[in-house]
Amino acid sequence: MSQEWNIRSRGNACCICGQMFEDKQPCVSVLRELPDVFERRDYHTLCWRDETRDWQAYSVWDGEYAAPPAIVKDEPVKKEAAETLLRRLILLEDPAMRNVVYVLAVMLERGKQLVERDAQPHESGGILRVYEHKKTGDAFTVLDPRLRMDEIGTVQQQVVSLLSGTAQLQAEATAFPAGGTPAPQANG
Repeated sequence: MSQEWNIRSRGNACCICGQMFEDKQPCVSVLRELPDVFERRDYHTLCWRDETRDWQAYSVWDGEYAAPPAIVKDEPVKKEAAETLLRRLILLEDPAMRNVVYVLAVMLERGKQLVERDAQPHESGGILRVYEHKKTGDAFTVLDPRLRMDEIGTVQQQVVSLLSGTAQLQAEATAFPAGGTPAPQANG
């Protein structure tokens, strides 16, 4: 599977019985690998236990459903939050941002916003990590590119410049290719 990262939102109802989840209700979340994508399925614990499956789950974890928060109008923010940046980069699907996506996911995991639920070897030689957002229940698949120590400083610079708003995503993608080394710049 060539897909290296993506976000899958938690369902609000059991995929088997269709009943809505209640706030703080135990549930089971599953990622199932299909030919070109991961499918997320959320179950009531009894429905998961009783379902007859002719497929094998890629990743399974127990969780607790959290009702979506009331919509609050956000104030304009000059600096982008790490989570917002991570979501934007994942939606861009730019391979040049692979290392930045991974570092942002690790930052959010250390900040207790994401919880790692699974890790599997990936065909690229890296590790495909499955994270769940603690509040929203969104599942993120992020490729761990197995950065070398000499690459970390460059990736940290990318992250800092993107978070501070001093760099735009397209400029970063051109200046820092997937390998993490700045591209040569023309002197003018």
